[in-house]
Amino acid sequence: MSLRRNLSISVDLKKMKNARAKHGEHYVPTDLEHIANMITHGIWILPSLYGLKMMQENASSYKEVVTLLIYGMALFFLFTTSTLYHCLSFTHSEGMWKRFFHIGDRAVIYVFIAASYTPWLVLKDFGGVAELFIWVVWVGCILGIIFQFLFHHRYRTLEVVFYLIVGICPAYAVTHMTDTAGLLELAIGGAIYIAGVIFFKLDGVVPFAHAIWHCFVGLGALSHYYAINKYLVGIHANNNEQVL
Repeated sequence: MSLRRNLSISVDLKKMKNARAKHGEHYVPTDLEHIANMITHGIWILPSLYGLKMMQENASSYKEVVTLLIYGMALFFLFTTSTLYHCLSFTHSEGMWKRFFHIGDRAVIYVFIAASYTPWLVLKDFGGVAELFIWVVWVGCILGIIFQFLFHHRYRTLEVVFYLIVGICPAYAVTHMTDTAGLLELAIGGAIYIAGVIFFKLDGVVPFAHAIWHCFVGLGALSHYYAINKYLVGIHANNNEQVL
């Protein structure tokens, strides 16, 4: 009975995931994984637009409007690009558009990382080092995008390392914060993203690994969005700055 049960579990797992992709090949999700991948990022598209609208309505200066627009649009494009790519994958579409959105799906992560730092570096006081770290995070973003276009999917481990470098190194700026309000939420969101990276490369090992990664991204983004709204939106209302 125990052997039969183990065989049954093994068969069910095979239905939920395919074998790991070989070197230089793409992982092909099962139909169930495709659906999970679409849903777990697709459900955030409209909320991200609504969140952008709320931030813009509550912004109290031109500086806030611009930086929050950068962040909000990056959030929207992150979920939209990912969802479109997974929709094309689910329909087994091939050709230019699938490749475009596949590269875009990976490249937009760099944009989102940089855009997530931007409101903090622009709207918070970092003891004079904010401008340096803005350059660091956006140059890292550009280099990451170039890497994706040149070596897409060839060096998978290096890809993850680059994401971690671009995402973690600029966090050193927090050691210069003169006001640490929001630091806890920033740390929680960052920890969620890093924990999610564990599943980022476990396709073919853990069923629905990529969808689980999507869930971590959504939760990390939610934590950072909450922190931005609580500690950054409207902080210039009394600084006599011109409202857009």
